[in-house]
Amino acid sequence: MNVRFSSLAICIAALSFCAGCQPPGKPTSADIELKPAEVHDFTAIYNLNCAGCHGPEGKGNAALGLANPVYLAIASDETIRHAIASGIRGSLMPAFAKSAGGTLTDAQIDILVHEMRARWAKPSEMIGANPPPYAGKEPGNAARGQGAYATYCAQCHGPKGEGSANGSSIVDGSFLALVNDQDLRTTIIAGRPDLGHPDWRHDATGRAMSPQEVTDVVAWLASQRKATPGQPYATSN
Repeated sequence: MNVRFSSLAICIAALSFCAGCQPPGKPTSADIELKPAEVHDFTAIYNLNCAGCHGPEGKGNAALGLANPVYLAIASDETIRHAIASGIRGSLMPAFAKSAGGTLTDAQIDILVHEMRARWAKPSEMIGANPPPYAGKEPGNAARGQGAYATYCAQCHGPKGEGSANGSSIVDGSFLALVNDQDLRTTIIAGRPDLGHPDWRHDATGRAMSPQEVTDVVAWLASQRKATPGQPYATSN
């Protein structure tokens, strides 16, 4: 066989074999970084936007853990979606929707809402439980709330809410300035397992808080808010 013809045949065969090969140095689709709006992986979206406050895997940090079956039982999908998209007035929860100045698309917010419930809700743990509703239905009474506080909360947070060896102060002006009434209500109902705070069923042995007692305790706590929280000096006229 002609040597020149043989070499040509080998070259043609090699080129045919590598016709679908990626040229060296050319990036693949996996190497091309997605634009923020194109990220549709729940873990990536959650870790970038939520984990800093709500903790890795939703277990809580500076804010309530979202992987809390009680919270997911009382908060509807629309409630969670609204909180993510528009933020919560009077709290540290900012708005994340692009339409509200944030960075998340509606599709990404839907992914967060759907996957939080799919991964973290545990309906079996709520069988037979009847938690108070997410939002109170009747006005709260601060005077009654003080009595309910003494029954359910004082053993950890102290008789006046100023804290004890078992729990922090919940009447601190700076704390109350950073949380709104709904934050207080949600914490009382759902608890903070990451901090050892029980839910509405376990604040007092053998007796769960009623919906009205929760509402009244929130009213009492709200009455402790200061007009100038954290101000270290007296005002002058």
